[in-house]
Amino acid sequence: MGGLAGMGAGAAAPGQAGEPADRRTLRRVVSSFAPYRRRVAAVALLVVVTAGVGVVNPLLVEVVFDDALFCNGCPDVGLLSWLVAAMVALPVMTGSLGIWQTYLTNALGQRVMQDLRNALYAHLQKMPLRFFTATRTGEIQSRLANDVGGVQTVVTETASSILSNVVIMVSTVIAMLVLSWELTVLSLAMLPVFVWLTKRVGSARRTVSSSTQKTMAEMSALSQETLSVSGVLLSKTFGRQREEIARFREQNAELAGLQIRQQMIGRSFFALVQVFFSVTPALVYLVAGLVIARDGATAISAGTIVAFTTLQSRLFFPIGQMLEVSVQVQSSLALFERIYEYLDLTHEITDAPDARDLPPDTRGAISFRDVSFHYETAPAEAPRRGALEHVSLEIAPGRLAAVVGPSGAGKTTLSYLIPRLYDVTGGAVCIDGIDVRRLTLASLARAIGVVTQETYLFHTSIRTNLLYGDPGATQDQLEAAARAAHIHDRIAEMPDGYDTLVGERGYRMSGGEKQRLAIARVILSDPRILILDEATSALDTVNERLLQNALETLMEGRTTVAIAHRLSTILAADVIFVLDRGRLVEQGTHAQLLEHDGTYARLYEEQFGGGTVEARCADGVVLRSGEVVPAG
Repeated sequence: MGGLAGMGAGAAAPGQAGEPADRRTLRRVVSSFAPYRRRVAAVALLVVVTAGVGVVNPLLVEVVFDDALFCNGCPDVGLLSWLVAAMVALPVMTGSLGIWQTYLTNALGQRVMQDLRNALYAHLQKMPLRFFTATRTGEIQSRLANDVGGVQTVVTETASSILSNVVIMVSTVIAMLVLSWELTVLSLAMLPVFVWLTKRVGSARRTVSSSTQKTMAEMSALSQETLSVSGVLLSKTFGRQREEIARFREQNAELAGLQIRQQMIGRSFFALVQVFFSVTPALVYLVAGLVIARDGATAISAGTIVAFTTLQSRLFFPIGQMLEVSVQVQSSLALFERIYEYLDLTHEITDAPDARDLPPDTRGAISFRDVSFHYETAPAEAPRRGALEHVSLEIAPGRLAAVVGPSGAGKTTLSYLIPRLYDVTGGAVCIDGIDVRRLTLASLARAIGVVTQETYLFHTSIRTNLLYGDPGATQDQLEAAARAAHIHDRIAEMPDGYDTLVGERGYRMSGGEKQRLAIARVILSDPRILILDEATSALDTVNERLLQNALETLMEGRTTVAIAHRLSTILAADVIFVLDRGRLVEQGTHAQLLEHDGTYARLYEEQFGGGTVEARCADGVVLRSGEVVPAG
């Protein structure tokens, strides 16, 4: 739940002021059926017909007893035959209608569930990076899977069940009143007490249900973290498997206890209801006997008693179902609230109403104009120093700009602001003089290619991972991009070639192979602006040289921002920006900054002053440990 801090989680859904949360949630659930009005109407009609026809048979029972079997001491066989035929035909008809109703109900419910999952996933995809850095992946997955799955039964069955039971109850009570109002009053005397108890039980079940879902989310997060390739590798190398198993068992035991409580809450109440429903027919016989003893045999006929007890059993089943459904709905409200809590989160980074696309002939000039940025903190935390403070810089089109500085200086933050992964707190980031907030996110994504230090590959084939850069790329284009990134020959050696599975997060590939695949993916996207977050960090010296050639070809004519720690990138840069504690403290070429003898010179000495470091300068000259030597 930490990801909700500062993300607009408290935003209320549209509704009337002061509207109770339960009613607002129910109204939103009902509104999700709005696109399927015709199907809802068809289901409602079938429910009404099926439930209404079902009340006819108990009334026929009275006619069978009083008019066909025991009328004038001699059965009326003709009438009895017609009545029996009707009593056989009606269940067949209602059964057939019930099958059709079940199909329509489930199809309708599944469409609503599909819409809910789609809406939640699409909403999460548009959430800013800030949300995902503050929320565990397992928590998000739990909302999408466990919470949505938890309300599936309610969505697919409850609405039709409520309508069906209401129609059955109303039609049955009317029929019972026609037969005997005294017996009807007796049958319904305890109903208000049961309704009150149902509300109490539902409230308790809802509280436990909410705790259960939170614990399930914790378990999902724990499983996702510890059973991922990175998590398993960490636990194995540190020998912490026993501790992780103990953590899982502890949470699993807590979940089991909550689920037992959730199932057992109200069971004694429902057992009492069942006992009452079972005993009531006997009370009807007793009351009927007392009435006959008082008013004579004609007061209540045998057919009336049989028909009434039949109707009574027909009434008690939907009443019991309604009480159970009421408890289920109360429990499901907790799940719906968790789902809507995410759907109500605001999208901080969206297209402005007047946003426009970057033109195809974008030059790629980048400028930071008095940019400040700070990461939000939770309300209880003290405000942190800004990640960037009043940064102003210019990068000319087609130039390579290196960004250097100590850890935590704001280098990666600066690179996040260009493609609007975050929005600035103050100032403006511009491309070709246009504030990125006035540009569409889609055109920014097309114009900017990013290679991060931690390469992410999907658990699918090399081909699919590369096509993420350009879904329409041909095989020749794939191979050309792979050759440019010096990975084609390695792919060709694999048994399945470009159809080779890379494994989860690409763990079947070496670090250098993953990095080169990521660069090939960016080459396919053909961006105007490149952001390289230490793109060659996972490569050895030989492969780095090869890849540096590929990057030089890729960077030709493109604006490149490189977060640099390695000497090769720094020396090749047209301009170097030095950040320290969120401020731009120096800028210039490598030689100029060394001559200035400031922060850059100190960093250079600390990182590259000792050992043998080799890199290629922009003019092809090779330099070892800062000393120029002949190329080759």
